[in-house]
Amino acid sequence: MFIKLATNLDAYQVTFFRSLLAGITVLILTRKDGLKINAFGIMCSVIYATLLFLFVWATKHTTAANAIFLQYTAPIYILILAPFVIGEKFHWRDLVTVIFCLAGMSLFFVGDLTIGDIQGNIAALGSGIFLGLYIMLLRHPKAMGMNGTITVIYGNFLLALLTLPSGIAAIPTAGMMDYVAVAFLGIFQIGISYILFIKGVRGGTRPLDASIIGFIEPLLNPVWVFLFVGERPSNWAILGGAIIIATIIVHTFVQYKSANTSPSA
Repeated sequence: MFIKLATNLDAYQVTFFRSLLAGITVLILTRKDGLKINAFGIMCSVIYATLLFLFVWATKHTTAANAIFLQYTAPIYILILAPFVIGEKFHWRDLVTVIFCLAGMSLFFVGDLTIGDIQGNIAALGSGIFLGLYIMLLRHPKAMGMNGTITVIYGNFLLALLTLPSGIAAIPTAGMMDYVAVAFLGIFQIGISYILFIKGVRGGTRPLDASIIGFIEPLLNPVWVFLFVGERPSNWAILGGAIIIATIIVHTFVQYKSANTSPSA
């Protein structure tokens, strides 16, 4: 919603302001955890920066519904790649959970999903791939020795540096709503939220579980629109939301129960 509200800014300009503010926010809040980074961290920073830019590009070049739906295909890639990337076991219940969540989210956009701009859709799909890869790499053994948010700090500053000319060019033409939008995006939607998300993943939440819980983000999309715009979500969206919530609750309960009844527990 806030990316769309920044009407005077293109994708590069939104990326500059959002990433600059996000990098500063995370740096201030987590600086005591250290700023050292290794080659693995640099690679993760590039992956993180790429997924951020692709999502902004997608949101500017296709519908918000397309961008959100395609980015949240991330659990599919985690489900497929996690056994190879981080050695996580495959469970059939995970596959069933992902299918139900994707089916529920698809109901949000009945009548709204369009082919749209092909470049925007490809960018959104790429964002989903890189998001899934990034979440997995947060649990990689090589990431354990670093500040958990170090890739967010350097990734955002890298993006800000690459889009600096566009950001400077936007200063004379940007309006108050543009600055409000990018301030919210940088400080809250990226900065604080990624600190909390990474704390959860590094604290023991499985990457797949984290991505599944992340379905709550698009679930709240019609809720915010209803509260601030007055647009009532469709009956299909309400049904889809109920399916996602029920699926996440059941999945979390089963996962927690199995973890506590396993021989190694």
